[in-house]
Amino acid sequence: MVAEIDDSDVPYEEEVLRNSYNVKSWMRYIDHKANGPKIPLYMVYERALKELPCSYKIWYKYLCLRRRGTRGRCIDDPEMNRVINCYERALVFLHKMPRIWIDYCQFIVDLNYVTKARHTLDRALRSLPITQHCRIWPIYLSFIKKHSIKEQALRLYRRYLQLAPDDAEILIDYLLSVEHLDEAAVLLTKCLNDEDFQSKKGQSKHQMWIQLCQLLSENPNKITSIKVEPIIRQGLQRFTDMTGKLWISLADYYIRKHQFDKARDIYEEAVKTVMTVRDFGQVFDVYAEFEEQLITLKIENRNKNGKTPDNELDLQLRLRRFEKLMQRRPLLLNSVLLRQNPHNVNEWLKRVSLFEGKPREIVNTYTEAIKTIDPKLATGKLSLLWIEFAKFYEDNKQLKEARVIFDKAVLVPFVKVDELADVWSHYIETELRHECYEEALKHVRTATTPPPHKPSYFDRTESVQNRVYRSLKLWSMYADLEESLGDFTTTKNVYYRILDLRIASPQVILNFAGLLEEKNYFEESFKIYERGIGMFKWPLVYDLWTTYLSKFVARYGGDKLERARDLFEQALDQCPEKFAKSIFLLYAKLEEDFGLKRHAMAVYNRATQAVLKEEQAEMFQIYITRATACFGVTHTRQIYEQALETLPDADARVFGQRFAELETKLGEIDRARSIYIHTSQFADPRQCSEFWRLWQTFEVAHGNEDTFREMLRIKRSVRDKYSTQSSFNLPPDADNTAAAAAVADPMAQLQKDVQFVRGNEQTQASTAQNPDEIALDDDDEDDDEDDGEDNEEEEEGEEEKEDDGIVKHCVPDEVFGKLAEKVHEDEEDIE
Repeated sequence: MVAEIDDSDVPYEEEVLRNSYNVKSWMRYIDHKANGPKIPLYMVYERALKELPCSYKIWYKYLCLRRRGTRGRCIDDPEMNRVINCYERALVFLHKMPRIWIDYCQFIVDLNYVTKARHTLDRALRSLPITQHCRIWPIYLSFIKKHSIKEQALRLYRRYLQLAPDDAEILIDYLLSVEHLDEAAVLLTKCLNDEDFQSKKGQSKHQMWIQLCQLLSENPNKITSIKVEPIIRQGLQRFTDMTGKLWISLADYYIRKHQFDKARDIYEEAVKTVMTVRDFGQVFDVYAEFEEQLITLKIENRNKNGKTPDNELDLQLRLRRFEKLMQRRPLLLNSVLLRQNPHNVNEWLKRVSLFEGKPREIVNTYTEAIKTIDPKLATGKLSLLWIEFAKFYEDNKQLKEARVIFDKAVLVPFVKVDELADVWSHYIETELRHECYEEALKHVRTATTPPPHKPSYFDRTESVQNRVYRSLKLWSMYADLEESLGDFTTTKNVYYRILDLRIASPQVILNFAGLLEEKNYFEESFKIYERGIGMFKWPLVYDLWTTYLSKFVARYGGDKLERARDLFEQALDQCPEKFAKSIFLLYAKLEEDFGLKRHAMAVYNRATQAVLKEEQAEMFQIYITRATACFGVTHTRQIYEQALETLPDADARVFGQRFAELETKLGEIDRARSIYIHTSQFADPRQCSEFWRLWQTFEVAHGNEDTFREMLRIKRSVRDKYSTQSSFNLPPDADNTAAAAAVADPMAQLQKDVQFVRGNEQTQASTAQNPDEIALDDDDEDDDEDDGEDNEEEEEGEEEKEDDGIVKHCVPDEVFGKLAEKVHEDEEDIE
């Protein structure tokens, strides 16, 4: 091929002739011809490669140029072969260059030359070092997927796994797609057995196990190279959270192999070994569905082929098996819960109830439970299991066996003393139900007999058998038995032993004292009360004190008044406020009935200060009522004054109203008005309208214009005081609400309606004038003008109120400092 040389090519020709082995010279020449026709450019590349056959730079640019020249051409175009020949010539010198091989292989693959592409890819893998194979295999794998030739693809994937064993999932997916399930299962098993294998698809070992189990269970006839059952059982040990699904997969494997009896055995083993209710529910539901489907299939075969004795027998057997399976469900579920915690007493009792009507199974269950449960690990009350076991024999009229069970139960090392006490108490009650009273007393005496060293009740290093002698439950039962079956002396001795052990409760004290009182041992019963009071503190002694005091007063009345007073003083010493009220009332009643009235009043007076603040108002009311009954109403004035000083505002306002009403009834108008004035400081006009209504009624009935004006002035000042206090706690919008409430005050309207007679004549706007008519303006300033100059001096320094409701106050000069002095000087200059 000959190409003409233009004049512009002459300098480049001369340069390459002078420096024929200089790559830069050839590259400048190539860049010069790049925008020209392709043929001359190809000739320059060929000349350059002839001089520099090992130049990667020139070869790469030349091959890219030739490859671009094939775009849009048919695959059988001669140009394609020319490009292939160029690559082959380049690889003679550059067979270690991976970029050349990659472009060449991709070019061949895109041409769909299957055999040529496979040979070229193999040559590339043989020519390049192993470290560069990872750049060729992606093209090879895409070629395999594009031209799915099964045997050839399997061989290539196996070759690829030798280079990249971590990509085994690629071959597994391909094997599954071409139905080579046996080899896929083997390869998946190897991946699971390899501890260092990491899935590039992000699958966990758990997910891969599930995939393998599903593959094995769904294709039992296609997978023969591995043993299915050992693999799934290994998964049961490793993945306990998937136990139910793995058991179902194993049973499904045998069902697909038509080994139904083996599948049933797997289901039975599963329901007897699973550890969670969720897994049990999954397995049992599938098991029941499996049996139901077999029955349905047998019925269809019978309807199709007719009845035969063997078929009928087989069908009845399967129906019976299915019915028994459904009946066993509660028992199997209980077994699951017991496998979770074999020391759960409540579950064992539930299991016993499931065998109702089956004595042999019940006895076996109780026996198994007793052997299984560790007393230190028991959940629930272990004593209840022994008690129910003995009660079972008792209900079946086998008292001897029940006693044997109780005798063994009292030797069990329970964790708590109360459990052993429960066993003893039920043992005793069993003897009482069968009227074996001597045996019952014998057992209770045995239980309450202390050991030689007498350990503490709370000493856990000692066994419960050595500590049960301090159980109040047993001693209370002992006392009841002696009271019912013994005599007074033995019963009293039991109670004294309880007191000596210092295990008595307030109720035991009350019972013992009550017993002594029934036998007319009054002084001894009072000593028991005092002994019990010394054992307990407040609030436990409240019932003891109230009972003791009531009994003592009822017994002696006023005969031993000083002693009774001492008892009440002892009871009130350190008495909490919560319990003081009832004791004070008993004390006051004692003084009223048998002592001095003034002593009773002193007790009431102390009570008003000693009770809870919530009960003070009620106590003052009782005080006032009793004082009125004893000394008359005039004696209550001091009490009312004390109540006003002591009680909170709400209660003080109520007592103030009552005090004022009392003084009004007695004709003490000025005292009543003073009380209203004092109490008004606790009555917000916006909330306590009833108080102000009563005061207004009082002034209308007993006052005059001046007193009424004074009431209104006090009302305004109190309202302003509460408004100022509330403004600090109200939100910004609350000022408008408070102002609106003040305007809507019904007392403001009442001021307009109620009028007093003025001292001077006044022109009225109405046509008919009444000389006795009461007139009262709304504004204080108008009233001041009508009253004349005499009232001006009285009103100096007081608050001024304008029509808009704004109160003005005089501001001291000290607030303004030097500025005030300057203002005064300016005013003097002006004057």
